[in-house]
Amino acid sequence: MPLPLTTEPAVDADGPLTLPDAPRAIPRPAIPWLASAVPVAGALAFWAFTGSAFALWFALLGPLIAVAGVVDGARTARRERRAETTRADEVRGRVAARVAARHDAEREALEARHPDVRGHVRRPDAVWRGADSADLLVLGRGELDSTLRVTASGDDPADLAIVRAARRIPDAPVTASCAEGIAIVGPPVLTRAVARALVLQAACVAAPGRLEIAADVAGEESWVADLPQTRMPAPCRLAWMTADAPTDGHARLVEARPGQPLPPGCTHVIELTAPTRARLAGPGRSVEIEVEAVSRAQAAVIATGLLARRAPADAVEAVPLLALRPPVRERERRGLPCAIGMAGAAPAVIDLVADGPHAIVTGTTGSGKSELLVSWVLALAARFTTADVCFLLADFKGGAAFDALRDVPHVTGVITDLDGGGARRAIESLRAEVRRRERVLAAAGARDVADVELPRLVVVVDEFAALREAHPQFDALFADLTARGRALGVHVILGTQRAAGVFRDALLTNCGLRVSLRTNDPHDSAAVVGVPDAADLPGGPDGRGLALVRRAADARPQRVRIALSDASDVAAACMGAGERPPAPWAPPLPPRITRDEIAAAGLVLGLRDEPERQRRTPWTLGDADRTLLVIGDAGVGKSTLVRTVAAQSARPLWIGPDAEHAWDALCAAMLHPPAPDTIVLLDDLDALIARFPDEYGRAAVAAVERLVREAPALRIRVVATVQRLAGVARVADLFAGRVLLRIGERAEWLAAGGRADDHDRDAAPGRGVIAGTAVQVAVCADAPETPPRAEPPLWQPTGALSGYVAPRYERAAVTRWERAGVRVRAVDAEGDPAGAVPGQPVVLVGDPEQWLARPRQLERVRATGELVVDVACARDLRLLTGDRDVPPYAHAGRGRAWRYGADAPVRRVAVAPSIP
Repeated sequence: MPLPLTTEPAVDADGPLTLPDAPRAIPRPAIPWLASAVPVAGALAFWAFTGSAFALWFALLGPLIAVAGVVDGARTARRERRAETTRADEVRGRVAARVAARHDAEREALEARHPDVRGHVRRPDAVWRGADSADLLVLGRGELDSTLRVTASGDDPADLAIVRAARRIPDAPVTASCAEGIAIVGPPVLTRAVARALVLQAACVAAPGRLEIAADVAGEESWVADLPQTRMPAPCRLAWMTADAPTDGHARLVEARPGQPLPPGCTHVIELTAPTRARLAGPGRSVEIEVEAVSRAQAAVIATGLLARRAPADAVEAVPLLALRPPVRERERRGLPCAIGMAGAAPAVIDLVADGPHAIVTGTTGSGKSELLVSWVLALAARFTTADVCFLLADFKGGAAFDALRDVPHVTGVITDLDGGGARRAIESLRAEVRRRERVLAAAGARDVADVELPRLVVVVDEFAALREAHPQFDALFADLTARGRALGVHVILGTQRAAGVFRDALLTNCGLRVSLRTNDPHDSAAVVGVPDAADLPGGPDGRGLALVRRAADARPQRVRIALSDASDVAAACMGAGERPPAPWAPPLPPRITRDEIAAAGLVLGLRDEPERQRRTPWTLGDADRTLLVIGDAGVGKSTLVRTVAAQSARPLWIGPDAEHAWDALCAAMLHPPAPDTIVLLDDLDALIARFPDEYGRAAVAAVERLVREAPALRIRVVATVQRLAGVARVADLFAGRVLLRIGERAEWLAAGGRADDHDRDAAPGRGVIAGTAVQVAVCADAPETPPRAEPPLWQPTGALSGYVAPRYERAAVTRWERAGVRVRAVDAEGDPAGAVPGQPVVLVGDPEQWLARPRQLERVRATGELVVDVACARDLRLLTGDRDVPPYAHAGRGRAWRYGADAPVRRVAVAPSIP
């Protein structure tokens, strides 16, 4: 049975190629031992039966059959090997053909993207279309790396040859950046011919205004003066010179003789080895190339053709807007016509309403896009009053484009950069303006803004691509504005450097008026005005302000020279314009505001921003707002809000940061609920709770919880501030209102209940959010400070017998008592503690162990006198006093103690005065 042949694998048209597996080795045929043994056995059996020696001759057939079988098997194996090899060669040949076809396709793509002079002559439409590779020149044709890869499973030399050949594209254009410097080394005649080709290629790739060509050899090559790139300055400059000419720091194309030193900056060196052959040496490569050479006569013809491509209209002088300005203002409710420039000898008049109702303006950097937008706004402002049209300007490339228009009465606002909150505010405000206009039209029973006294609003955006990239949510807003804006009198002018991928189809459909200044990519021009001609507009000063304008009804765009404005046009727009119309939204919240600046009655906390209603309103603490929690970092205005509330409250109960004062106030509030209309103020509640030991902390949290829960029933208010929710999360959930001031960490902002879009790590102090609404806390000049810390009374023994428990009693206290006539003795001293002097107070002192070792003395003091226990002995307090209740909180280390007596409940005292 023959072995299976290797078949050609399925190959993707653009995927990798795989060579067939090596033919399988055909094994040698085996000797047919069994077939050879049968004749021998038969002959022996026949001889044994007959006894005839003649029968033994048949045994010779066995070896003959064996030899014949081996010969036949070898012949069959050779035939199968030849067939397998032939089929593998056929598959290998088809793979090689595919490699050649793929290389041809890659070569054609490279030639289309980087044509040399011959390619530009054959394809005139490719001239000045090098948008993404304007500085790349084809230095010659040679081998390049290919993206194609062929895999082989074996090490067959033929397979390996195809694998190696697939990695390189023969006869492909080899490119290099002219900005890196190019040197041509060889005989002067040959180097000059190659240099001509490279200069002409640069002139065909880069349009005037993008590349300037300067030639030190212009005296010998007079045709260079006809190149458009020599007549217009540009950001990039290519200097054609010899090796001995001085350099000026720009990109250079240098001619040099063999052995002549090259000036610095020549990264790529073309060394001519034959009239059309050379070796290219550059960073990381050395390759043989076939160079292109152009004669002087050929260069003159090509240069003349390039010069003829410049349209005569491109050289028209700039048009002042003053020459197109109407002598008087007109009243026109149905449209917004104005002249923005000159179309030949006639003014170019466009009507944003009739030709739009929305417009798109594109143009690369330096083409005059911002000047066009400014002139358009001033032309409309000079013709119409503020009762007819108003503008909202947005610039997202630095904010300087519309600086000259800020004082024009028609301009209601200039937006520069927007953060997350500002972007959302702008969206909500514009949507609110749309709803307001809908209400006005509905109330008047009108269907168009021309039927009511409502000015048209023109929203002008410079750099819409930057706005959309930073805030994608604006897509839906502008799609809605362009869809509904005509009847509502809202018109949009969107400017951008590029159009591809920036405008959605729904947006383009509603923007009937299109203006394209010079673009880098013909696709941008075609996407806006329907033809790629805007990519052919010249650059530099001569081409600045030259545009193609296409109205909704135009079959082809019109060439227009845009008018330029100056300060006189701004003055004309302001004169007789009327009063400035109200802005489509209220100004943003100020970074600081005082209580006196807010005209409102009641308890004012600050100012509230409501862009969805186009207003700012006072932020007050109403009757329904019984509990309010303020969360924020340190120094962001939490204490300012507390002081603002305290300054306006008739009954403030300020529970300050001192733990002893806070404990007393909370205990008092639990025993005697605050009177109605009391405002309980808890500043830095989380820090206060953290100061208490566990038992006190739990009791304090329970007290605050009770106040918050019972606030509506008691008709009191509770305002608390925290920096973090850790430790007070259960209490925080009980507050009906929550204000979020600045929180640096986004995760903590979200954990506090804030929305991701509202987070601003750089918010001004006092800026916060409540229920999704931005607020600014007001400052009160006469706000009270934090309540002073109250010192406990200094304890002085007065009874006949007192006890003082301390691990190490205060020597100053003992001295003070002794000076007051008090006898101080150790609790473990022998004898009667009452002493020998009648009426003299006695204080027994000792540590907890000494007192517990004298239970009779301890019981006597507790029953008849005063027992003062130092705070340092809090661990043994219950054993010493027998009291299970928690005593008043006392600061450790400040000379604090608890006084237990039969005549009064336990209270906090000081055993040493003025201890900080």
